[in-house]
Amino acid sequence: MFPGPVQMLIVVAVIILLFGAKRLPATMRSIGKSVTEFKKGINDTSEDDSANSDTGNTPPPAAGNEPESTESS
Repeated sequence: MFPGPVQMLIVVAVIILLFGAKRLPATMRSIGKSVTEFKKGINDTSEDDSANSDTGNTPPPAAGNEPESTESS
């Protein structure tokens, strides 16, 4: 369910009251840059993961994480 136009106007009015009309553009610009950097980081991570899976190179397991044998003597 999406908010109607009246609810959107109320939200915009509250945001303007909280941040002020002068600081609002700088705040939105900062949020936009943050989102862009976050998306760039996500894409870099997924590209690294796909590169590792394509070549079949997987890192060796960490020491101490070896499965215990279930052999009974």
